[in-house]
Amino acid sequence: MMQGHTLYILLSNTGSFASKCIGLYTRRPYSHVSIALDVNLEEIYSFARLKPSNPLIGGFVREDIDNGTFSLFPDTTCELYSITISNKQYDQFIHEINRFIDSEHKYGYNFLGVMGLVLNSPINRKYNYFCSQFVAEVLHNSDIRIIDKDAGLTTPNDFRNNENLHLIYEGSLKQYERHIPAFSY
Repeated sequence: MMQGHTLYILLSNTGSFASKCIGLYTRRPYSHVSIALDVNLEEIYSFARLKPSNPLIGGFVREDIDNGTFSLFPDTTCELYSITISNKQYDQFIHEINRFIDSEHKYGYNFLGVMGLVLNSPINRKYNYFCSQFVAEVLHNSDIRIIDKDAGLTTPNDFRNNENLHLIYEGSLKQYERHIPAFSY
């Protein structure tokens, strides 16, 4: 693949009640996935709670590792993966993200889709996503084919140990900034 741009997949576990419940069910260390445009994690997108104090109202969010939900959970653990994509894929990806940004008020959290995930039967709803469904669909629509299943059945764990992704950091999200110079390229 031609050198072009790098995207970053952030897996996280805040330790919140919701993430603990997800972890009890999945028996996996990470309950949330986001996609970032830069190694500094200054531009991160996902589907999650819209207000840090209320996990029941969710939608399309631009996440911030120093503020918002992550700031409520200073012991958040994470894994950060990178993938190099072509210029064409990057342009498609930016188009996809802008589609969400331009209409962010239309989007909600796909709670029914999470139930479909549990039942192994995807429930895809227009303008509604859960975090891993969103990341998988945006990548797929950008011709970045790294997940070989319906986006509605994709979990954060599907991004772990994916041969197309390269683990560049594992540890405390709060401590991540101290490690950035080691990854910059």
